[in-house]
Amino acid sequence: MSSKVLDQFLETNLEDLKEKGLFSTIDVLEGSNGAIITVKGKKMINLASNNYLGFATRPELIEADVEATKHYGAGAGAVRTINGTLDIHQKLEEKIAEFKGTEAAIAFQSGFNCNMGAISAVMKKGDAILSDELNHASIIDGSRLSGAKIIRVKHQDMEDLEAKAKAATESGEYNKVMYITDGVFSMDGDVAKIPEIVEICEKYNVITYVDDAHGTGVMGEGRGTVKHFGMQDHIDFQMGTLSKGIGVVGGYVAGTKQLITWLKSQARPFLFSTSLTPGASGACIKAIELIEEHPEYVETLWENANYFKSELKRIGYDIGHAETPITPVIVGDERLAQEFSKKLLENGVYVKPIVFPTVPLGTGRVRNMPNAGHTKEMLDDAIKVYEKVGKELGIIK
Repeated sequence: MSSKVLDQFLETNLEDLKEKGLFSTIDVLEGSNGAIITVKGKKMINLASNNYLGFATRPELIEADVEATKHYGAGAGAVRTINGTLDIHQKLEEKIAEFKGTEAAIAFQSGFNCNMGAISAVMKKGDAILSDELNHASIIDGSRLSGAKIIRVKHQDMEDLEAKAKAATESGEYNKVMYITDGVFSMDGDVAKIPEIVEICEKYNVITYVDDAHGTGVMGEGRGTVKHFGMQDHIDFQMGTLSKGIGVVGGYVAGTKQLITWLKSQARPFLFSTSLTPGASGACIKAIELIEEHPEYVETLWENANYFKSELKRIGYDIGHAETPITPVIVGDERLAQEFSKKLLENGVYVKPIVFPTVPLGTGRVRNMPNAGHTKEMLDDAIKVYEKVGKELGIIK
């Protein structure tokens, strides 16, 4: 029997979430997470996945996963520092470093673990972290864990960044200062101003950290936002996931050999949690090879994304200022966003509502993620549903 205090807390707060339109249900997919998915026996066009290049279901990755599993086993068997570092982990890290244009890399079990481990391994009490106000939750949590002073920077506001970088470094209060930003912001799809960030941070000797979770496999011919701007020699931490564009699971930080050596000795998720499975590592290596050898995969992603975005705008939707395949349809009211998603699902288009606290109150939306696996026919069918549902709910005319 559970605690009465706990029961009361859960009942009250779950009901509150539902009343405010902030409660999201979790659907179960009956099969793979591809361009078409099946939920409760119904096939739907999937526009909710981060599977940018369709790699989660590519036969080459599945084969690489199976072969690595047969050779090494289902699990690594230990944390990396004891005896859980297999040579396939080393090969993956060498591949990531080559891919990102850095001296070395470290692989983690997830992107969230990267930010929890890497930020707190370097930043401490007595330091300061300048953080874009729309940064991902894992950056916020990793920064809090570090014990450093967190200074919020207005979103993509370079004047505010410079003013706060100057004030923090010249105050004499902090041992060191870091600026952290998403490379691609996951809710609006806008891209960090990397060249301007580098100029400001180098001027004030601020450490730079770019979370490129939504840039890897997407920007810079798949190599990420930093590579897109040719700034790989100017960013201290290039962090990203292996679960979105790469299509598998895990995360990484790429940087200098000295930085990676430090993280491998100090990053707590690396030190105290069993390493990536051999199968996942093998699949990630194959994914990076495919991006390097087949530029058409990334090109197809962008063709589909640009087409879908233009069609949504044509029929009258507000898609914000998305510069990447991430395509929000912003409706404002949280309850309307929930109803909008429900109607789209009923009509065979799978997208989920994004509401507070993931986005600010009053900016409720559904987020679309067109990917390389979608055909033009799928996207056209989705647009027809958007037009029908939008008119029914009075969102478009």
